[in-house]
Amino acid sequence: MSNSSTRQIVLASTSRYRRELLERFGLPFETARPDVDETPLPGEHPARTAERLALQKAQAVAAQFPNALVIGSDQVAYRGDERFEKPGTIERAIAQLRVMSGGTIVFHTALCLLDTASGQHQLDAVPTEARFRKLTDDEIIRYVERERPLDVAGSAKSEGLGIALLEYMRGDDPNALVGLPLIALARMLQAQGVQVP
Repeated sequence: MSNSSTRQIVLASTSRYRRELLERFGLPFETARPDVDETPLPGEHPARTAERLALQKAQAVAAQFPNALVIGSDQVAYRGDERFEKPGTIERAIAQLRVMSGGTIVFHTALCLLDTASGQHQLDAVPTEARFRKLTDDEIIRYVERERPLDVAGSAKSEGLGIALLEYMRGDDPNALVGLPLIALARMLQAQGVQVP
């Protein structure tokens, strides 16, 4: 194993949410944009989509960093066969929250740590169940106008005002819902000899 103090850490994401979460570890890291088609495969379960994409994102930037630990992550929000993507517009965010109101949504956050020197990877996933309150149209519109959650799966930011939309969250790591499961990541990095803390 290479000396962890010389290993470069790369976050294969340009998400500010994931970057801010990784900064909590106080480790130097770089970010790189993975060029990956995020379209689900035909008949692919949403949880499997997240896991496949986490690995593909890490692999997509691996060639640029020959002796690095590359972090890939992906999240899919779903209920049954229905997926809730990043809305992109206010209208779509409002429509999503109307559908999710009173329901339980699974946010399946997958994580991959790829050692580009050896080609070996660790893969894990952390599902979080989020139960939404029965929301009025006024609550939904006020929320979307105030927080503008247009770049997050499921149109709600649990780390912000979106927490007020929920009855409960159930999962092993609250950071997973934001986009990067730090408990699992700390374990993976430690297995690679990286000191966290």
